[in-house]
Amino acid sequence: MDRRTLMKHLMAGLGASALPMAPLVWAQDPEPDNDDSEKPFSYGWLKGYARELAGHPYISHEGELPQSLKQLSWDDYQAIRFRKDHALWADSDSAFQVQLFHLGLYFQSPVTLHEVVDGQARRIRYNPDFFDYEGEQPLGDLPGNLGYAGFRLHYHTDFSRDLAAFLGASYFRAVGSEMQYGMSARGLAIDTAVDGDEEFPRFSEFWLEKPAPGSQVMRVWALLDSPGTTGAYAFVLDPGRNMVMDVDVALYPRTQLKRAGIAPLTSMYQVGENDRRMGYDWRPEIHDSDGLAMLSGTGEWLWRPLVNPATLRFNSFRDTNPQGFGLLQRDRNFDHYQDDGVFYERRPSVWVQPKGEWGNGSVDLVEIPTTDETFDNIVAFWHPEAPLEPNQEYLFAYRLHWGAHAPVKPKELATVQATRTGLGGVVGQKREYFSWRFAVDFAGGALSMLGDNAGVEPVITATRGEVEITSARPLASIDGYRAMFDLVPGDSEKPINIRLYLRLGNQTLTETWLYQYTPPPLAERKLY
Repeated sequence: MDRRTLMKHLMAGLGASALPMAPLVWAQDPEPDNDDSEKPFSYGWLKGYARELAGHPYISHEGELPQSLKQLSWDDYQAIRFRKDHALWADSDSAFQVQLFHLGLYFQSPVTLHEVVDGQARRIRYNPDFFDYEGEQPLGDLPGNLGYAGFRLHYHTDFSRDLAAFLGASYFRAVGSEMQYGMSARGLAIDTAVDGDEEFPRFSEFWLEKPAPGSQVMRVWALLDSPGTTGAYAFVLDPGRNMVMDVDVALYPRTQLKRAGIAPLTSMYQVGENDRRMGYDWRPEIHDSDGLAMLSGTGEWLWRPLVNPATLRFNSFRDTNPQGFGLLQRDRNFDHYQDDGVFYERRPSVWVQPKGEWGNGSVDLVEIPTTDETFDNIVAFWHPEAPLEPNQEYLFAYRLHWGAHAPVKPKELATVQATRTGLGGVVGQKREYFSWRFAVDFAGGALSMLGDNAGVEPVITATRGEVEITSARPLASIDGYRAMFDLVPGDSEKPINIRLYLRLGNQTLTETWLYQYTPPPLAERKLY
């Protein structure tokens, strides 16, 4: 089961703390199945718990559930529905309610949930009365220590629809005011797009704090566990036009993590204006996100359109103390998608806003080939330059913004509105050699104030090949400008990195557009 199918199917329906003795005992001795007692809880305690757990070998609990749940068909699993009247805090005046996901089928790693009230945590035991089951296959008697697969959060503005969900490995999702799920975030990425298998850490335990009367924020804590590391996570969720999540992370590696991904984002891109490789569908565009936006530590705004490559692509954008990055869905025009079922134009963008200084590293972008929209093939994250070493504590803090628009944008610079590509050359003249045309539309900033003959010029650089037939002219339909140029790649098939921005004299008018173009094999370069 690939990542997106696993998520999509079910989504449809700063310093080290002193380690007290209690976490040491709890970390080594599993909580008894019949232990429903309250225990003191704090984030400091959780960090101590994670640190102690890192000193012990990883134990997988995959598949520790009755056979009847493992062999459920998809239809029978879908027939297990949580009863809304049993939602956590449904009988109170809380602004939030919590509904639970049942284990079974693809979700075979039990997750332990706890409710936190006034600093005291109590385990939420499995209760079959929380669910209605209309499937044909009997589930049998399920134990009280079964656990759950995850949970979702509902808000008082509309308790019938969920605003966020934590389900599968360390994945979680949220929505803004558009109330439309799309891409996902993760707690941590390990060894993404490197030789060997990727490691998927999982949130094995959650602590859900009952909001105080009148509170409009929700606090969630999670324990991360994997062969490579443990971690303590603290989430503060603040719903609104954008869902804002404050995330604090403390990592305690078991082994050296050379390729750790902080604040990883996961999305899907099958086909769009700039990449028609998998454009066999009747819908003109299919994607959750159309670009990677970055605000570097030096204040440079960058935009990298996404592609669905023929082979895996890995790009690393070096930086020091980044100010932000995110996978955005800038194209909000229904006509460009024509999908009245999943509404790609409503998919949330997600912006990562680091807190404090993250030092040297890179924003890494992974683009994986996909033949259809059921596979999340785009990953972006911050990669620290130095490996994360065992027996150390690593602290990160950031804010996630989920919604139609990122919370920050260039104040005086135009942004990329669309990227289109096609065969180069001059219309009406016979083509003597192969070239590839790029048309990049910019809008915003000062562009709408410029006269038709203002003298705007495109500044274009390419790591290889020759750039020709360049232009920048007004585009009245968007109150902006369109930059166009052809790239003659030469005989090599190696990727070519391109940079473009518009300027007027010495004034920079736009963010910087980045692109990686891979020329087709020589035999496939048709001149028509």
